[in-house]
Amino acid sequence: MLKKRRVVVTGLGVVSPIGNSIADFWKSLLEGKSGVKRLECFDPTHFTCKIAAEVRNFDPSAYLSPKEMKRMDRFVQFAVVSSKMAIADSKLDLDKEDRDRIGVLIGSGIGGLHTVESEHKQYIRLGEEKGPDRISPFLIPMLIVNMATGQTSISLGLKGPSSAVATACATGNHAIGDAFKVIQRGDADAMVCGGAEAAITHMGFGGFCALKALSTSYNDQPERASRPFDKNRDGFIIGEGAGVVILEEMEHAVKRNAPIYCEMIGYGMSGDAYHMTAPDPEGNGGVRCMNASLKDAGIKPEDVTYINAHGTSTLYNDKIETLAIKKVFGPHAKKLAISSTKSVMGHMLGAAGGAELIVCALAIKEGIIPPTINYETPDPDCDLDYVPNKPRASKIKVALSNALGFGGHNATLIARKVT
Repeated sequence: MLKKRRVVVTGLGVVSPIGNSIADFWKSLLEGKSGVKRLECFDPTHFTCKIAAEVRNFDPSAYLSPKEMKRMDRFVQFAVVSSKMAIADSKLDLDKEDRDRIGVLIGSGIGGLHTVESEHKQYIRLGEEKGPDRISPFLIPMLIVNMATGQTSISLGLKGPSSAVATACATGNHAIGDAFKVIQRGDADAMVCGGAEAAITHMGFGGFCALKALSTSYNDQPERASRPFDKNRDGFIIGEGAGVVILEEMEHAVKRNAPIYCEMIGYGMSGDAYHMTAPDPEGNGGVRCMNASLKDAGIKPEDVTYINAHGTSTLYNDKIETLAIKKVFGPHAKKLAISSTKSVMGHMLGAAGGAELIVCALAIKEGIIPPTINYETPDPDCDLDYVPNKPRASKIKVALSNALGFGGHNATLIARKVT
């Protein structure tokens, strides 16, 4: 059996509802400054939920030409911009690297809804007779999920392993985990990986409203709406953006004196085989997933210091994730620090896992855990330490990040401090 190569995180890039740079993103998390506001990109009057975590003040022109921007859906723009940020952060000089040994693996849960809806409106406006002739030739290559990877690869000239993932809200974790394995087995020296999403459109937003998945009780108090593990939670807050990390083989990173945030050591995944949208009520899918990640990392449950929970602020997810954590960690569950940063930045869907691995990397490096804000009323079914409302200084040796998606897709990542 080939020896597993060690893999480290050397670069971070983010576009998010709480900041379009790592510095702003991290500052907002530690301050508990919510990115949830009344919806601005269209009038939400006739929707049951009227709030969202939108990306604001996003200007891709510093990274993309007008021609490139015109040919990229919003989610692809998020992906490419975040990837370029991450490359810069890693200080990886691509002109000095073998681009055949650097790959891209970025996913999206939904893909190019903005493009689909704008083109469909044009088609309907012109009618059956003229509509077909006015469909953009760029419709398909703008909307497909893999174009976050494709355009990033093209923009950066990266010719190594190239793939994409679409596993709903587990997408970001799956993309990073799969990229981790690509490097670990020797197929690449570095990977640009994560998730991107831009599904805050009339149909995307309306679809989640129809599912009754979104919060509706805090339309007049948007900043209080995302409240994972709190007894009065009533749904998640849809977000958008991208979270991208640079994974790199350790010797390759050390040789070029790269900045190292943490080491990736574990990846697990599982399927609930239970329901289209609801998690297994016994939490067994999450249990198998976390156990698989611990086995892959070669560590014991007691070695984990911090969990960045999936924590969506929905009634069932938070309850069942808590149950799964208890089953995996036993008595140690009460000693774990757990937080859901979705309380601050909303749920970025397919981009959530990328953004939350960034949270873990920064928490390990900086020795501080971001809080779960809006935690006011304890829920008897959610009785662990959720780092309520204020950040906490902590020497984090090992951090675990959960992602649980529609369709029963589960993915867990584990990172540790490099000493």
